[in-house]
Amino acid sequence: MTDHRKTARTPLLTGVNRRRLIQGGATFAAAGLTGFPFINKMAVRAQDAPLKFWQFYAPGGQVATQVAWFEKTVADWNDSHDQKVELEYIPNTEYINGPKLATSFASGEGPDIFIISPGDFLRYYNGGVLQDLTPHIDDAAKADFPESVIANRMVDGKIYGIPMEVEPMAMYYSVKAFEEAKLNENDVPKTWEDLLELAKKLTTPERFGVMFETNPGYYQNFTWYPFLWQGGGEFQNAEGKSAFDSPATVQALKFWQDAINLGVAPRQVLGNGANDAAANLGSGYTAMQNVGIWAISQMTNNAKDVPFGVFKLPTPPNGKYVTVGGGWAFVANAKGKSPDVAAEFCAWALASMDKGSIERVANWCTVAKSDMPPRQSALEAGAEAFNKGVMGTFSKEIHPGTRAEPRVPPEVYKIISDAIQQTQLGGADPQQTATAASQQLDAFLASYSGAPIL
Repeated sequence: MTDHRKTARTPLLTGVNRRRLIQGGATFAAAGLTGFPFINKMAVRAQDAPLKFWQFYAPGGQVATQVAWFEKTVADWNDSHDQKVELEYIPNTEYINGPKLATSFASGEGPDIFIISPGDFLRYYNGGVLQDLTPHIDDAAKADFPESVIANRMVDGKIYGIPMEVEPMAMYYSVKAFEEAKLNENDVPKTWEDLLELAKKLTTPERFGVMFETNPGYYQNFTWYPFLWQGGGEFQNAEGKSAFDSPATVQALKFWQDAINLGVAPRQVLGNGANDAAANLGSGYTAMQNVGIWAISQMTNNAKDVPFGVFKLPTPPNGKYVTVGGGWAFVANAKGKSPDVAAEFCAWALASMDKGSIERVANWCTVAKSDMPPRQSALEAGAEAFNKGVMGTFSKEIHPGTRAEPRVPPEVYKIISDAIQQTQLGGADPQQTATAASQQLDAFLASYSGAPIL
């Protein structure tokens, strides 16, 4: 019998990549660049040209409901506004996994409207790219966003990004794989040790037992943070110095390393990465997968015949349950053709108290995709969807432990990313790696100037 799990080495471009953000942006981090040397080519664009809206969902995305949502949002705006907006689809491999977005600003040809996650907020804010959206958002709408959701998109009380979702991480499992191993939902692990033991039982010649992200990037850091936090760890203390050299860091690095060394987790993942549930869990490549709430939509749209369940992230000895909640946000280019109109579009789409805006957010989180809404009004509008099935499990059991994704400069991201890679795949000693990374963090943090790291 062919050992598919060990021979499958070519990534499959299936499913919608959610958040493995601008791996190629590490180029800027390595060069120590947080700003962009602008060449203002925007001024020569025709005044009647539509505002360009870059994202990786439409019109060429792979989930029909998400394509439809973006197309309707832009069509509704264009029907009621003189300045038109045009969707420009950038494939995942270029937008998220490559440097296209960052380099477009360096050449003065960045989009008028685009989407970013908290993990890369400081690259664009410190680079002078982000337009202040606050003047277009009334007080009632501001209050509709919980502070835990909006704080990492704000600087000095001003809003520079409007979130469209909150996406907590969890563990997914294949019902079929569990049944084959004579397991059921009562066997889901509560601790890291239990998870690895269960992964051994679920590992076969054709299937890995569990999966964590192995590709370096903002997404991998995002998915690793909960394991750091569960043991009480942080990468920065209240004084702004490194807190990375800690027992919590060491055990989190070792946990992911152990999964690889035991042979129960793959060194290479399929599809767009470990954020792609259909290509990995759905294909039978893994029995359990560390992935976020968006995977409900991926599985129901692209792996319809694969039953699955979810459970909370297990915890280390004496640890406390916590997960991480990221999510993409609409932002406007401060150097674009018409920054104020671009900002108005972002607020109109996601941060108005008008019924259409509230329903738009609710529909994104319940129909187009599967997310927790970033607004209280949208949570209420979609209440029924959050009380049943897997979404109900997320809403009631997983989401209450959510902590916001940190926003970090590219240099901090890279130091943490290197530490994860060196231990997970490179076999480096977790304690020595944590100590060396902490020294690097302190050296950078001592001279950092920019918006606060949150």
